[in-house]
Amino acid sequence: MYFYKNQFLPKNDIHISPDDRGYYFGDGIYEVFRVYQGTLYEQEAHMQRLQRSASEVRIELPYTIDKIGEILTELIHKNALVEGTVYVQITRGEAPRAHPFPAHAEPVLLAYCTTVPRPVAAMQQGIQAITLADIRWLRCDLKTLNLLPNTMAKQAALDHGVQEVVLHRDGIVTECSASNIMMIKDNVLYTHPANHLILHGITRAVVLRLAQSLEMNVKEQAFTTEQLLLADEVFITGTTVEITPILQIDGKRIANGSPGPLTQTLQREFERTFA
Repeated sequence: MYFYKNQFLPKNDIHISPDDRGYYFGDGIYEVFRVYQGTLYEQEAHMQRLQRSASEVRIELPYTIDKIGEILTELIHKNALVEGTVYVQITRGEAPRAHPFPAHAEPVLLAYCTTVPRPVAAMQQGIQAITLADIRWLRCDLKTLNLLPNTMAKQAALDHGVQEVVLHRDGIVTECSASNIMMIKDNVLYTHPANHLILHGITRAVVLRLAQSLEMNVKEQAFTTEQLLLADEVFITGTTVEITPILQIDGKRIANGSPGPLTQTLQREFERTFA
């Protein structure tokens, strides 16, 4: 069951207009919520980010934040979703193709559920990555539909037989194709500052809170690809990847090539936030 244009509908009954600006301009925003035990995880933080993205790209939300929450809760119930994700997309609406914002188009909200198991194997065994130049636009803090550079980066990873790409701007690590990245060196946790160059990840924020509660030394400070390769531990954070260690980058092993102890501690603490 999906939600589209004020209705709960089967997928086959949804017909998206070719005049939808999300289709021909990528003119829209989105949010992905994790669902644990039938409940939206970090709902307030996700809603705040959705609201901020809408405001920054000047799309008026078709419903209040509270109403969107009610819609998503009902959607979870109708789909009997226990563990998975809820995808929400809001486009500027339908209008003949022209670059200026249409005067009378009404924003369109689409939402649906997907059963997605926790990435337990990847979290336990770790993943491999390569580095690539970050060629995205300069508002990566907004969760918009303009994801072609991200999809190309993810495909590049798969073409190289690895699972993720570490993006950098002139050697300064930003994030990954679909996740944030953190490294630990000498018991200090580093991650890129939450500015316009990275998405302000919800899981990233949770991990930073957990690290501080564990009295870890945390620095929101940019680091280079060279420093990354010399890290004691490296991991990515995200709604669907949770906290997943990276054990190899560009064919070079990180430390001893095993998930690090601080990463594993954070994984256990993260699980306690929804268990």
